[in-house]
Amino acid sequence: MPQEKLRTTIPDPAESPPEGAGFPIQDYAALGDGRSVALITPDGAVGWWCVPNMDSPPLFDRLLDAGQGGYFQIRPEGAFEVERRYRPDSNILETLIATPDGRARVTESLNSSLAGRLPWSELARRIEGLDGTVRFRIRAIFGTRGDTASPWLQPNPNGCVFHVGPLLGMMRCTPNIRILEEEDRSITATVTLSEGERATVAILAAEDEPLGVLPIEEIDARIDTSDEAWRSWAGDLRYDGPHREAVRRSALALKLLLYSPSGAIAAAATAALPERIGGDKNYDYRYAWIRDAAYTVNAFLRIGAMAESKSAFTWLMQRLGEHGPRVLYTLCGDKAPEARVIEALPGYRGSGPVVIGNAAAHQHQHGVYGDIFETAALFVGGGHIIDQRSARVLSGLADECADRWRQKDSGIWELEEPQHYTMSKISAWQALARAVELAEAGHLPSTCVPRWQRERDRIAAWIDAHCWSEKRRAYTFFPGTERLDASLTLAVRFGFDGRERLSSTLDAIRAELGRGALLYRYSGAEQEEGAFLACSFWMAEALAMLGRDAEAEAVFTGTLDAVAPGVGIMSEMVDPLTGDHLGNTPQGLSHLALIHAACTLQGDRKRPFGSTEGGAGPPGTARG
Repeated sequence: MPQEKLRTTIPDPAESPPEGAGFPIQDYAALGDGRSVALITPDGAVGWWCVPNMDSPPLFDRLLDAGQGGYFQIRPEGAFEVERRYRPDSNILETLIATPDGRARVTESLNSSLAGRLPWSELARRIEGLDGTVRFRIRAIFGTRGDTASPWLQPNPNGCVFHVGPLLGMMRCTPNIRILEEEDRSITATVTLSEGERATVAILAAEDEPLGVLPIEEIDARIDTSDEAWRSWAGDLRYDGPHREAVRRSALALKLLLYSPSGAIAAAATAALPERIGGDKNYDYRYAWIRDAAYTVNAFLRIGAMAESKSAFTWLMQRLGEHGPRVLYTLCGDKAPEARVIEALPGYRGSGPVVIGNAAAHQHQHGVYGDIFETAALFVGGGHIIDQRSARVLSGLADECADRWRQKDSGIWELEEPQHYTMSKISAWQALARAVELAEAGHLPSTCVPRWQRERDRIAAWIDAHCWSEKRRAYTFFPGTERLDASLTLAVRFGFDGRERLSSTLDAIRAELGRGALLYRYSGAEQEEGAFLACSFWMAEALAMLGRDAEAEAVFTGTLDAVAPGVGIMSEMVDPLTGDHLGNTPQGLSHLALIHAACTLQGDRKRPFGSTEGGAGPPGTARG
């Protein structure tokens, strides 16, 4: 999955009108500023940008409405070819453009400063002539927020202001860019550049607040300032093992999803991208899941991103203290809204319905307990300290887990039918095992340790009695079924069970759910969705922890090969038949799973507090 300079041919729109959302998901590049994320297609169109926050309604939404959606495009006239890449160790995007008459470069950034994000949104795009002459057409069509607002332009002595509901902003550009039209909901301009010439255009926006309008020269300079900030952050990452470029690119993708005002980590930057083209599994991932945030904290800890780890861990503990163990929250920390359909948007490639909000907000998942305790264990295992308030919250969660593990839940995959999912029970075991370790090490109050130990062992015995299939030689999805669940690969990292049963379970999962290096989530999933990228990286990590290093490396590199070439951004799933990405993007779970697997492959395999690799005891015994 290392980014490459890939050449893409873009046809003349007069001969082949672009369909907007016709580009496959893997062709989108992402920009971010610590608060929002913009997605850009090879034809130079920003087709998705929620402003001012990742979970705000989109200002540009062509991604979900190819015909009528808003976008902000810079493209040469006629046909052209592009090569795109991120600058090294940066989320600044560079696009080399070749036309019959000349070559140019476009450099794009959601700007920040060396001191952090700006108090407004600033999408800056610099165009430079390299040789010959290239004539560009620039167009911004503002979205309608799902037909809930009607965009309008208002010229005044300080510039032409656009309004979309409570959002207002301006297009700023250098004097050599000629504005042709400002009317209705769009702005159109042109610029012609020869070798050595440059121009800059930017969109500034704010919501329900005054907007500062800065000189275009300052905006242009902030592209390089933002690049310096990205490179400074990436320079502090601790990873120099195999697949270094893929790990650092994944870390930069995760950084895009960290919502700096609160410390929350969004699961992805988009909503309603389908898990199968033409299917109806289209969800809104612009929220912070306890699971995804916990796994991201753990990934950041492994590569030395301490500030982000601490910020996200603090956010997790505060939410759990305020609301209890809910599955997900808004990026500001509130309870997530009910799911609802936006009828006005047809969806990516016609894959409706377009859903915002998320029904999983009202589910219960036992995995929340294991996720937060594993994060706490890794946090203190790095020499850090848990405060007394957080320790009390964790102790209360351990008590709750000790009671609640016997109940059915919705499982890691958030399925509609509650079951005694095996992975959920393992997560409850994991929570109590880590709680005991934390208490015995003096990080938590120790008064309830005997109870936690007893329930931990009861869970282990229950799983052995109900969830193991001699016929499959594997742990199954839930008791009473022979179906398999790829998330059980995580049991190895969590330290559950012995090597023999875990290794046999991995073999069964690969045999039934595998398509080359790729894995479907569970038995039957291939009928309704693509292969889940995180599962493949989990498999590689599990194989490595069990000492099956050659197989682990083959799965890891096979997964990278299966991810269609692009600038380094991964979505949630891949269609094994076509190689096209599916689901929301950039998907944090895919990128953090890559980081975990790479760290394990390079030899970082220690469990918190010195627990054993790949299992805490032989099959059929109580695990301590």
